[in-house]
Amino acid sequence: MNAGASNDGSASEHCKAGRLEKFGLTLAEWSEKWFPDPLVFALIGIVIIFLLGLIVGESPSRLAIEGGKAFWILAPFTMQMAMVIIGGYVVASSPPAHRLIQRLATIPKTGRGAVAYVAAFSMVSALVSWGFSLVFSGLLVRELSRRVKDMDFRAAGAAAYLGLGPVWALGLSSSAALMMATKDTIPPNLYAISGLIPLTQTLFTGPTFMMAGALIGLATAIAYWSAPSPARTRTAEDLGLQFEPVGIKTEPRKRPGEWLEYSPILTLLVAAMLGWYLVDLFRNSSKGAAAALDLNNYNLIFLTAGMLLHWRPGRFLGAVTQSIPAAGGVLIQFPFYAVIFGMIAGTGITKWLANLFVSITTATTFPLLVALYSATLGVFILSGGSKWVIEAPYVLMAANQHQVNLGWVVQIYNASEALPNFLNPFWMLPLLGILRLKARDLVGYSVLQMFAQIPVVIFFCWFFARHIPFVAPLR
Repeated sequence: MNAGASNDGSASEHCKAGRLEKFGLTLAEWSEKWFPDPLVFALIGIVIIFLLGLIVGESPSRLAIEGGKAFWILAPFTMQMAMVIIGGYVVASSPPAHRLIQRLATIPKTGRGAVAYVAAFSMVSALVSWGFSLVFSGLLVRELSRRVKDMDFRAAGAAAYLGLGPVWALGLSSSAALMMATKDTIPPNLYAISGLIPLTQTLFTGPTFMMAGALIGLATAIAYWSAPSPARTRTAEDLGLQFEPVGIKTEPRKRPGEWLEYSPILTLLVAAMLGWYLVDLFRNSSKGAAAALDLNNYNLIFLTAGMLLHWRPGRFLGAVTQSIPAAGGVLIQFPFYAVIFGMIAGTGITKWLANLFVSITTATTFPLLVALYSATLGVFILSGGSKWVIEAPYVLMAANQHQVNLGWVVQIYNASEALPNFLNPFWMLPLLGILRLKARDLVGYSVLQMFAQIPVVIFFCWFFARHIPFVAPLR
């Protein structure tokens, strides 16, 4: 009787998992067929905000002028975000990182265990750097595919992408949090509303740690139980994929003038100087080490580590060259997002939207609206940093009026805006290149994760907004 009940329950679970997997794949196919290039969404956004400006009474001339004036306003931030990708790739593709991958790949023994292992590693490493997490986890999946013969390659690839969900935005490479902690990267119009928001009010708080821990535990469990059974597994071999060890190949030295490219002397000297600066910076920061960690210093740490890990300038430059394609979308899209920001922040649209947010919410419901709105907008504007610049003026203005903690509003935005990453394949592109897969191979599993994480994110956003006291903007 018990065995029968157990079998019935197992069959029910398999049926439910099959329905969810089918639903996810259906969404993935729809996304692949109908979603245009992300640049198209940026251009559509410009048109929508222009029309909104006309509706609220702005003149076409002023909208065009304010948008054009802002085209280069995000240039420093654009460079910083590109460097996040480059720094992460440089570190993850270094010889020591490759040796670490080989060691880590010896731990899992079963297919499902390997998928869960990749999921946990992807999210934990994303707390340090989403760029590093994406590349390193992809290379780990490739190595595991050679060692764990019953690992489903598609499920493992989706697990490697989990770090690009809400967890990364709660970690050290959070573009919105680092921007608000770096005065030079905050547009003046936004700084007038929010002031400086240090990381001690965003990333380094108990509620942030609790949300990140809950999401990591939940996603790891789902990755384990949703991975196909051995009978339904499709391995890398089943997909016709074979991988060689990844490394930066350098050509033999042919001319005497090239000897410095193959020597570690300059790398050691420059890295030592930069390391000296960083140690002094964090040790002597008047507001503590956490306050000294901004986007500039964060990227400097990764680039310095990358120089040391590649040891020779030639290898380091080779890794940088390989990373450039992954940063191309950021470089061309951010200026167009800046146009949207200029039309919003430089006209009466900011005040109109802020008044709308205040009029339709209370201090209790405001966090819910921010979370839902940010998640919805995240489907169309794929960069968390550029989207924050667009949202922040009216969201933080409304938060000031409702007396909701500004640091936690940044975290509400961080966690919720990253949820659509599970559906939209834009940020998958570097991972897909490493794994030689298509978006549809992964999105079915990632959409399952999205639906599981939405209620958790919404609850944490709402609950802690009620309990964290309001702090006046720091000038």
